Amino acid sequence: MRSLLGDHVLQRLQQESEGALHQRVFRCLRSAILEKILAPKTRLPASRDLAQELQVSRNTILTAYEQLQAEGYVEARTGHGTWVAEHLPEAFLNSHAAKKQQQTPKKKDKNSYVLSQRGASLIGYAAASPHQWGAFVPGAPDVTEFPHHIFSRIQSKLSREPDVERLIYSNAGGCIELRQALADYLRVARSVQCDADQIIITEGIHQAIDLVSRALTDIGDKVWVEDPSYWGMRNILRMNGLELKPIPVDAEGIMPDAAKGIPKLIFVTPSHQYPLGSHLSLARRKQLLTLARQHRSWIVEDDYDSEFRFSGQPYPALQGLEPNAPVIYMGTFSKTIYPALRLGYLVVPRQLFSSLRIVSAELYRGGHLLLQKALAEFIQEGHYAAHIRRMRLLYGKRRAYLIELIQRYLGPEYVHEYDNAAGLHLVLKLPTECDDVAVSSAALARGVKVRPLSQYYLNAHAQAQKGLLMGFACVNEKDMMMAFGTLLQCLREAGIQTLNSAQLP
Repeated sequence: MRSLLGDHVLQRLQQESEGALHQRVFRCLRSAILEKILAPKTRLPASRDLAQELQVSRNTILTAYEQLQAEGYVEARTGHGTWVAEHLPEAFLNSHAAKKQQQTPKKKDKNSYVLSQRGASLIGYAAASPHQWGAFVPGAPDVTEFPHHIFSRIQSKLSREPDVERLIYSNAGGCIELRQALADYLRVARSVQCDADQIIITEGIHQAIDLVSRALTDIGDKVWVEDPSYWGMRNILRMNGLELKPIPVDAEGIMPDAAKGIPKLIFVTPSHQYPLGSHLSLARRKQLLTLARQHRSWIVEDDYDSEFRFSGQPYPALQGLEPNAPVIYMGTFSKTIYPALRLGYLVVPRQLFSSLRIVSAELYRGGHLLLQKALAEFIQEGHYAAHIRRMRLLYGKRRAYLIELIQRYLGPEYVHEYDNAAGLHLVLKLPTECDDVAVSSAALARGVKVRPLSQYYLNAHAQAQKGLLMGFACVNEKDMMMAFGTLLQCLREAGIQTLNSAQLP
């Protein structure tokens, strides 16, 4: 006979279709806790018993329990089972309450407010982590190494007697001095073909994606995205009502496939595929450009961390490969300076500049012109290039140290084969049978922040590779050694055989 909990989970599983089975079971159990079917201090069924009730593997239940524990919903007591926590995570309680309010039919109440379907959907797909610093947060730069004293000096000078035009609304696409400094820098550093009148300053990559997708697509249009790819980009496209088509990635980058339907936009990371790390080959670049020209599609090139390449020559931008290429180039200062700066930029074809500038002004209203002028002077005086050179050396050393740890304690086959010695993270490859979500949850519970590779795929499927994204930029060697030792313990508990086990850090 099934228990009340078993009936609840089985009913919810019929409604759940997103993600792997253990994720669906986790969400069903979480709803049982939030809806007080499982009250605080209630003991959960033994994993073996619940697995039999649901007719799933015991490992599926164990993984769901581990994720519940990692996120603070339950507590495991050695020898006494797993119990619902007395105090549940406040953020999730608020999110659940909003979702429940939206889904429950109510009489019209002028004082009642609920999220839209789009808003609720975004929360359902949200993957942003509150953990943005420390070992091994992917993509986080070492913000303590930035020359803040120099940048502060420039900002203070400009703030003492600011020009009037820096203090009013702007619809020019951003500070002209910054646009000119960027054009000069990008032509040399990234082989981008542009001038200042093709650059629009944005508040980071997310705003750039939102601007492009709103201005150049209609609801229901097809958009190609790499699979796996950055979840933040996918969520913005979903919110704008676009139909996402996942395109597989291999060692040569995205694999264009006209059978997926002709896209309005094609989002790619050609210099350093996110998250796998491959580089888009010349043949694929030409194939992509040809396809875009034939079908009047726009390629959106996200060049998010190309400044950091640690061996060989840097790969030039796709945008500069051919004259008048159908490419919109996106860049950011989040990786080279610091994320909270919230400055990014678009390089757009000339025929789009005027229209996108107007759309940008109408949607967001230009601002932060004093900050943009300070950044322009920082670049023009040579501080930006000097900072990048210094950080490239520092990050190169940290990356080499992390790879040495992986090879020494796990073996060279655990460094993903697509890795091309670039960026601020690498992928620790795991066997197909390993549950990278469970490993990352166990690591987070012990203070180590890695992200499961399988969760970067648009839909959970058999071809999704397993692995862990590991950022190395914001952690020094000493802290890296300690955190890696903790991660090794989690891997061993997951059945991964380690080398030199007697000398674990």
